[in-house]
Amino acid sequence: MEPLVILTGPTGVGKTELSITLAKAIGGEIISADSMQVYRGMDIGTAKILPSEMHGVPHYGIDIIDPMESWDVVRFTEMAKEAIAKIRANGHIPIVVGGTGFYIQALLKDLPFDEEPEDTAFRDACAKEDAKVLHARLSEIDPESAAAIPPGNKKRVIRALEYYHFHGEPISALNKRQSETASPYNFAYFVLTMPRVALYERIGLRVDRMIADGLAEEVRKLLAKGVPTECPAMLAIGYRQMLPYLAGECSLSEASEQIKLETRHFAKRQMTWFRRERDVIPLPKDELTEKGLLKAILGVLRDKCIIDGSSLQ
Repeated sequence: MEPLVILTGPTGVGKTELSITLAKAIGGEIISADSMQVYRGMDIGTAKILPSEMHGVPHYGIDIIDPMESWDVVRFTEMAKEAIAKIRANGHIPIVVGGTGFYIQALLKDLPFDEEPEDTAFRDACAKEDAKVLHARLSEIDPESAAAIPPGNKKRVIRALEYYHFHGEPISALNKRQSETASPYNFAYFVLTMPRVALYERIGLRVDRMIADGLAEEVRKLLAKGVPTECPAMLAIGYRQMLPYLAGECSLSEASEQIKLETRHFAKRQMTWFRRERDVIPLPKDELTEKGLLKAILGVLRDKCIIDGSSLQ
């Protein structure tokens, strides 16, 4: 089986820095499993890695589409599989890095995405409903999915409602079956962890840096380029909260606090997702130094025969 390393965890925990250290140590190349860093021109609000921070490590899945284009799990898995083939042809090890758990699961288990039956009337009716109303409906039929999907992610809420509409079972039941599917990869699945209080403090500091680095101006430029406020990219955390500020409906500090609140909620959902995943290896970032984390990772990779002594750089 092909080797695959996964390094994930909640937003703000410090995946990017460790991923570079790991890639340089084992001769790896990085595939981004971040649903927002694919968009060009959305750098500050997505905490996108800068070219200067890559230290020569090739990255895939960053800056590849415009904000008005759609990106989903199907496109992600297609991109990731192509990247894995290229990385292996280079004689290197693919490292998937990012916090979008559904993307990681889909790639890891090589899940099929058959086209659903079409009911445009149902979908159109849902699209006209308020997002909170739809989320409340989902909570009634599928509490587990409702807990994992934020009310603001209308696209995913409608997808879950559609699945129930067509199949008569909650989509969480499908997700459970898929999570138990065997993987075609020889993989090691690492999840960086941190106490919630410390993580939330890091999130607050990161949002402060985003504001100081010009997040408002970044959103203003996207609007000036004609990016619609209702497109999925602009509904992302950090972007949709800046829209009321730019419209003069709230202060910058109010927008900043809302971003911090929504990011904390998002991180909590991520932690819940990764706790439910099987075969994950927790890495306590608060207890180990970067050298300690790397040592723990390398030990697992050796045990799984993903690397040997000659793989180390």
